[in-house]
Amino acid sequence: QVQLVESGGGLVQAGGSLRLSCTASGSTSSINRMGWFRQAPGGKQRELVAAISSGGGTNYADSVKGRFTISRNNAKNAVYLQMNSLKPEDTTVYCCNGPLNWLLTLPGAYWGQGTQVTVSS
Repeated sequence: QVQLVESGGGLVQAGGSLRLSCTASGSTSSINRMGWFRQAPGGKQRELVAAISSGGGTNYADSVKGRFTISRNNAKNAVYLQMNSLKPEDTTVYCCNGPLNWLLTLPGAYWGQGTQVTVSS
C-alpha cells in the first residue's frame, strides 16, 4: 500500500505562484512514476497536469507548458509542482498520483486526497 499526502494549495491572485508538494509513504518502491492531475471543468474527470519518472523524464499538459514545473526528490519520496503565472482557469483540485504508465499519460492506482488551488482574477 502507498499513501500520498499533498500540501501547498491555497488562494492566489492571477499571475501569482504556488508550489504543491506530495509525499509518499508505504511501499514507495512501486511508484517510480508520479504525477499531478486536476479535476477537469464539470468535475467528472481528472486530467493530467504533469508527470515525472524516477530518472527525471517529464510530460506536461499543453495548457501548463512554460508555466508549471514538476520535480522530485527520490530520497524524500516527494514530488513537487511549481506553478507560476497562474490563471483563473487553473482553479480546481489538484491530486498527486502514482504509478503512472510508461508514457507518463495515464494515472495509476494511488491517489492523494487532493489540494484546492484557487486563482482569483
